[in-house]
Amino acid sequence: MTPAPARIATLDLIRGVAVMGILAANIAAFGFPEFAYMSPASMGPPSTPDLVAWTTTFIVIDGKMRGLFSFLFGASMLLVIDRAKATDEDPATVHLRRMAWLFVFGIAHLYLLWWGDILAHYALVGAIAYMFVRLPVRWLIGVGLACIVLQTVELATLTAYAFDLHASAHRPHAAARIVTNWQLLADQFGQPTPAVIARELAIGLGGWRDLVAWRWTHAVGPITALTVNGPETLGFMLFGMAGLRSGFLTGEWTRRRYTVIAVAGIGFGWLGYAAIAAFDIAHGFDARYVALSWLALATPLRPVTIMGYAAAIILLARPGGWLTMRISAAGRMAFSNYLGTTILCTTLFYGYGLGLYGALSRAQLYCVVVPIWLLMLLWSKPWLDRFRYGPLEWLWRSLSRFAWQPMRGSAFATNRSG
Repeated sequence: MTPAPARIATLDLIRGVAVMGILAANIAAFGFPEFAYMSPASMGPPSTPDLVAWTTTFIVIDGKMRGLFSFLFGASMLLVIDRAKATDEDPATVHLRRMAWLFVFGIAHLYLLWWGDILAHYALVGAIAYMFVRLPVRWLIGVGLACIVLQTVELATLTAYAFDLHASAHRPHAAARIVTNWQLLADQFGQPTPAVIARELAIGLGGWRDLVAWRWTHAVGPITALTVNGPETLGFMLFGMAGLRSGFLTGEWTRRRYTVIAVAGIGFGWLGYAAIAAFDIAHGFDARYVALSWLALATPLRPVTIMGYAAAIILLARPGGWLTMRISAAGRMAFSNYLGTTILCTTLFYGYGLGLYGALSRAQLYCVVVPIWLLMLLWSKPWLDRFRYGPLEWLWRSLSRFAWQPMRGSAFATNRSG
C-alpha cells in the first residue's frame, strides 16, 4: 500500500453536490410522464405545494446541476488526458476508449432502464471535446461562449417555430397535419390531451419488457440529443477545462474572487429564473411560453449561475468536515450513484416495481429524494474505505484499459493514476 497521489478535493466535492442535485432535478421525470417535467400544470391545475415545489426546483436546481456535472466532466476529462501524457500513454487512445465504453453504458441505461440517460450524450460530446484540449484558457472560454450563443439561437428558433405552429393550427380551416403537429409539440411542453396522459401513465405502469420496447421506438436517441443539446454541453465541458487550467475549480483563487462570483452568479441567476417562473405562471403554463422559458430564456442564464454555484461550494467547503467528506465520497463515486438512483427510482415508480408512477404529487416526490441523498452519503465513504473505486467506476476503468483493475484496498490509501 502506497500513498495515493493527491486528488483535487474541490472536484470531488462539486461533483458530489451535482450528482445529488441531479436526482432532485430528475425526480419528476422518474415519477411522472416526460411532459410533466417542464410543467406542474400538465395533468391538471397544480396545488400550492406543487407550484412551490416546481418553482423552487426551477429556480435553484434545474439545469444547474447538469451544468455543474458537465463542468466537472470536462475538468476530469482533461485530468485523465494529462495523466496519460505523464505516463507515456497515447492520450487520444485513452480518452476515446473511455468515451466508447461510456457510450455503451449510456445506451444500456437509456434503453434498458430509463429514457432520461445523459451518459451516451456525454460520451459523444466528450469525444468531440478532445479536439479542444490544447487550447489556452481564454480560447476555451471563447469557444465555450460561442457554443452557448449557438445553443441559444438554435432553441430560440425552435421557440419561434412553436409560436408560428400554434398560430397556424388555430386558424380557421387549418390543415389536419398542422393541428396534429401542434398537439404533438404541446404534448411535449406540458399541455397534453387526456388521452395522452392516460396512455403515458399506462406505459409507465407496464412491465419491464413493455417499457424497453417503448423506449426503443420513442426515446430520444443520443444522435438527436447531440443535435439539440450538444452545443451547450460542449460549452460547459470547455468551461470545465478552463476552470481546471485557471485554478478556479481547484480552489486556487482568493476568497474574495470566489465570493464576488458566488454572489453575482447566484444572485443574477436566481433573479432571472424567478422572473421566468413568474412569466410561466402568468401565462398559465401555455406550451408556447413553457417552450420559450425553458429553451430560449433559461439557456443564457445557466453558465453564470453554475459558476456562482461552483464558487459557493468551494467557499463553503470545510476540509475534513463530516459532511464535506461524505459529499466528496459521493462525488468520487458519481457514476455508481447516478446509475444507482436510476435503479432505485425506476423500481419504486414503474409498474414492474412498486408502481407509484403518477401516484405521488410533485411536492411528495421530494420525500423520496431526501432518503436517497442520505443513502448516497452513508454508503459512499464506507465503500471507498474498503475499495479503491466505486463498483461502476471500477468496471468502466477495467473495460477501458482491457484489464481488470485491482479493487481491494482503501481508495484513500492506495496508489493509482488516471
